[in-house]
Amino acid sequence: MTNLSPAAQAVLDAFDQDAQEREAVAAVLRAAAYIVAPAIPVCDHCCDRQSQNIRHKLLAIADELERLS
Repeated sequence: MTNLSPAAQAVLDAFDQDAQEREAVAAVLRAAAYIVAPAIPVCDHCCDRQSQNIRHKLLAIADELERLS
């Protein structure tokens, strides 16, 4: 199995190893990223950069889980 980041491994450990479930979890993480921290073209403030950092981390976890499928 591929080495995952601790964050992605924690998410995966919470679910069964079934590929469909991994894809579903990845989709949920993507939806959360887009709703909680929507993409913004210019980060003018510290809070903008922080929300984009959170967004990118959620999307990175989703990417990892999708690569396992």
